[in-house]
Amino acid sequence: MRLRKQKLGDKNIIGARVEMKRKELGIKQKDFLAQLQVAGMDINASGLSKLEGQIRSVYDYELAVISRVLGVSISWLLGEE
Repeated sequence: MRLRKQKLGDKNIIGARVEMKRKELGIKQKDFLAQLQVAGMDINASGLSKLEGQIRSVYDYELAVISRVLGVSISWLLGEE
């Protein structure tokens, strides 16, 4: 597993939680990417990496897809739970 070279950005507040939950579930980034794409989210590997690194903004409709794929609530992703 590679460690992040850059510190987290400030473009979104869910990236760190997305990465944490994905790893907790044992899902590789490329597999998670495929699941997001099948669920209708238009994202590539670079975009997912930037999302998790909090250097890419997240749209509201993407938030819904991510929460559904990870099996968590939107509130959890936002740090409210």
